Amino acid sequence: LMSLDTLRGFDMFFIMGLSGLIVSLCALWPNVVTNEIAEQMGHVAWNGLQHHDTIFPLFLFLAGVSFPFSLAKQRENGATKGKIYAKIFRRAAMLIFLGMVYNGLFQLDFANLRVASVLARIGLAWMGAALLYVNFGVKTRAWIAVAILVIYALLSKFVCAPDMPGSDPLSMEGSLVGWVDRLLMPGRLIYDSGRFDPEGLLSAVPAVVTAMLGMFTGELIRSEKTTGERKTLMMVVGGVVLAVVAWLGNYFVPINKMLWSSTFVCAVGAYSLLMMALFYYLIDVKGWQKWTLVFRVVGMNSITIYLAQRIISFSGINKFFFGGLAGLCSEQVGEVILDAGFVLVCWLFLYFLYKKKVFLKI
Repeated sequence: LMSLDTLRGFDMFFIMGLSGLIVSLCALWPNVVTNEIAEQMGHVAWNGLQHHDTIFPLFLFLAGVSFPFSLAKQRENGATKGKIYAKIFRRAAMLIFLGMVYNGLFQLDFANLRVASVLARIGLAWMGAALLYVNFGVKTRAWIAVAILVIYALLSKFVCAPDMPGSDPLSMEGSLVGWVDRLLMPGRLIYDSGRFDPEGLLSAVPAVVTAMLGMFTGELIRSEKTTGERKTLMMVVGGVVLAVVAWLGNYFVPINKMLWSSTFVCAVGAYSLLMMALFYYLIDVKGWQKWTLVFRVVGMNSITIYLAQRIISFSGINKFFFGGLAGLCSEQVGEVILDAGFVLVCWLFLYFLYKKKVFLKI
């Protein structure tokens, strides 16, 4: 499914330095429009939604989209249910481990090691959705998804942290999410003086629904019962419905990435479905594929670049090649050159792996 790799690459481009490049370009021509675009390249402080808040959940959604294809291939190859379960658990465990590596596991400073991570959230949420996919049909999973979101919304709205009586349940300090992590999460929590983590345990539960939405989408795309045009339309309708639910629900429980609120699930689910519909229609339905290479190079090695940016000094390589040119220009233009150079260096690294057919798969 070429659209899947392309959209994943488009998503990861923002992590790979595109966000910084957009900010530096906007700084060259400051005005109301460019200032708003630049602001979208960062996370909201608490409630609300900006483009940068969609990157992580879109990646999780796409991990869900790929699972129906992966599972079908495993079953075609004769994999037993036990082997399928083993692969699901192994993948989740590997992502949790790599998340700790990203957080500095090999520094051996276990007292300050953060166990929660983006990769761990992907591993746990994807695992939960995959287990549900293997064991239940579409209708049952749909009801489970609705139940998770409704129950989580009610808990978020009305139950505050037992160790912070009288506080706002929808605040960082008073949320049930933070209390569960303080009670059960090993390692260091990174916000509110070590009392809250945005990738903690309780908020992983609604994230399961994000992965489930991806799996529903993957099932739809795999179906041979309807045309590509109709599949695209169904994704668009689903995206609009989720957007309306998020807009209305925001008056009850605000859209909040750190809490992974139920309305956040719906809002980013809407964005993910609409983006998937666009890329699927252009690439797999209409067959416009020549432009996709620049994104597929990134999308086919997305976890590689996520980890590599933590391990390899791409900034040092970038300055080695482009630092001199940047120094000859004004400070603002120099920033654009260095930000563009960083993206280019990372992309060329992935292109080398692509040409050598080296892909990190978990």
